[in-house]
Amino acid sequence: MSDGDVIFQATDLAQHRTEFLEAARQGMARLRYKDGTSLVMLPERRLRLLEELRKWSSAHMRLERLLSRADFKPTVENLGDLAWLRVFDHEDMREFADELNDALIAADSDEDPSVLNECLNAWKKTARQLEDPLRRSVLLAKGSLPPLVEAEPPSAQLESHVSA
Repeated sequence: MSDGDVIFQATDLAQHRTEFLEAARQGMARLRYKDGTSLVMLPERRLRLLEELRKWSSAHMRLERLLSRADFKPTVENLGDLAWLRVFDHEDMREFADELNDALIAADSDEDPSVLNECLNAWKKTARQLEDPLRRSVLLAKGSLPPLVEAEPPSAQLESHVSA
């Protein structure tokens, strides 16, 4: 709390409700109840951001702890709400943990969860693709690509078809 922060008393609400609400709109307003309890009012978007940061920071720490264990085998049980990661190998989970860390820092810095949501959505979308055996084999195929053949531009194909 900085020197300029005002702590409102419950009795102040009758006379200073406009100042209290404006302080809350600007970021945060503190109210000290008569029993000493401190209450805070803030914009809902800020509360939602804090909730998202808490949730995913906790998940990140749990994943980091799991990945550091030599005997780690990804199961639905030990991944918990990150169970969708089970389709990835250890290296991919490490990459996800690193990207999640960066997204958490950016979301906190920007005070906007969109970069965090983009990161999570991209990884979840990839996980869904890897759950399908055919897609998994195509996406994870090792080896070389078949020889590529140059294609004619669509206009050239149309002209040759029309003149025939």
